[in-house]
Amino acid sequence: MTTTLYETDFNLWIEQTVNQLKNGQIQDLDIENLIEEVQSMGSNDKREIKSRLIVLIMHLLKYKYQPKKKTKSWTSTIITQRNELELVLENSPSLNPFLKENISECYQKARKNAARETKLPLTTFPLECPFTPEQIIDSDYFPDTNA
Repeated sequence: MTTTLYETDFNLWIEQTVNQLKNGQIQDLDIENLIEEVQSMGSNDKREIKSRLIVLIMHLLKYKYQPKKKTKSWTSTIITQRNELELVLENSPSLNPFLKENISECYQKARKNAARETKLPLTTFPLECPFTPEQIIDSDYFPDTNA
């Protein structure tokens, strides 16, 4: 079995692929691996959106349901996650629907994580996400503390 440049030197493979594309050498492209890399780029953004949503929602829950334990760190985490989500969505606005479609799934994970981290019963947190998609990403929104 022959090893390919893709397997032995990924960076050199990228440089070669870029040059082939620039020079119109389509017939020389490693199409299989190029397709795989392009697809994985989209997957990475989607995975990042989900991961950041889980952390963001968990901190919004902590902020709302444990107001007396609220810290600057929670506020900072909320701001950071929103900023990072905004960057992903600025680069790929077509992922806005993906974010909204995955709030429910991410909320369930955030809810469990919040219960674990706060030591509050899981039932403290509603079954459905108490925040709208707009509130979740709104840089000025912080939950009121009247659960």
